[in-house]
Amino acid sequence: MMPNMLSKRSYNYDLPQDLIAQYPMKHRGQSRLMHLSCSTQSISHLAFNDLPRLLKAGDLLVLNNSKVFPARLLGKKDNGTKIEVLLLHPTSAPNAWKCLLQPAKRIKEEQYITFSDNLRGLVMPNNEDGVFCIRLEYQGDFWQEIERTGHIPLPPYIERPDETSDRERYQTVYALTPGSVAAPTAGLHFSTELMNQLKAMDVQIAELTLHVGIGTFRPVKTEDITEHVMHSECVEIPITTAEAVNRAKADGRRVIAVGTTSVRSLESFWEHGKLQSGNRWTDIFIYPGYEFNVPDAMITNFHLPESTLLMMISAFAGYEFVREAYRIGVSERYRFFSYGDAMYIEL
Repeated sequence: MMPNMLSKRSYNYDLPQDLIAQYPMKHRGQSRLMHLSCSTQSISHLAFNDLPRLLKAGDLLVLNNSKVFPARLLGKKDNGTKIEVLLLHPTSAPNAWKCLLQPAKRIKEEQYITFSDNLRGLVMPNNEDGVFCIRLEYQGDFWQEIERTGHIPLPPYIERPDETSDRERYQTVYALTPGSVAAPTAGLHFSTELMNQLKAMDVQIAELTLHVGIGTFRPVKTEDITEHVMHSECVEIPITTAEAVNRAKADGRRVIAVGTTSVRSLESFWEHGKLQSGNRWTDIFIYPGYEFNVPDAMITNFHLPESTLLMMISAFAGYEFVREAYRIGVSERYRFFSYGDAMYIEL
């Protein structure tokens, strides 16, 4: 009996707790790379540093250059109660941000939260689906204060406090524009040396920016996945990137998206038979039945059960093929999630 690919439970799988990576590998590129060929329905096992074997001159690699910022703020209310704030993105109001609170149930009225001797915020009690608004007050440069006060927002399945090393390792080597509250994790495997090796092979590089927010990691709560509503995330695609992608498509050269965020960005900006440039918000939700326009291959990590990211790669590679790959990943003891191993999926 075929599973219902629009049912959330169809994307569940058994994962031993010890396969959830708590730290990255010592060196970037040492992670394992599972190679999925959709055309031959074959699966092979490599190291991420073997990626040049899978690419060729003229391929276009599309990267998300968003930079994770220390968005997790640990503060206290005026009564001394501890509270944690996760900044999501700024609003149009001066110094105001959308945020998540933990715990959130005790916010009944406007109140201040103090984070440091130079940073506090006024939280409004009104919220939309658990997302609050906070107006920050500080002296001097905002980003310097956030770097000084904030913590790297490691995902909850990394069951340890953030460490100094996370400021480098929970970040791609090509990160440029601050704004993400979670890393575009497929890019964490690239070292500067590997990037230079690919460029020497005449693999082309193009960049876009999607600031990873709550839309990427918020769980699906509805059993019928078509009823799930994605939160919007901000995307910018430069003219040079749009032109590079459109030339590659016209030439019949492969476009390889690094990460699900790059896939979402490319698909969101594909209109009238070509990739558009610009800056706007996207809430695109990709699941089986979706027809892809841009990527011929993608690099991605192993994703959480019942997540929108697992649904996306199931749409790209095929539900049954992805399910078999995850079964093999567990049996071969691949490392899962943000600091885990990677997949290279080609159509």
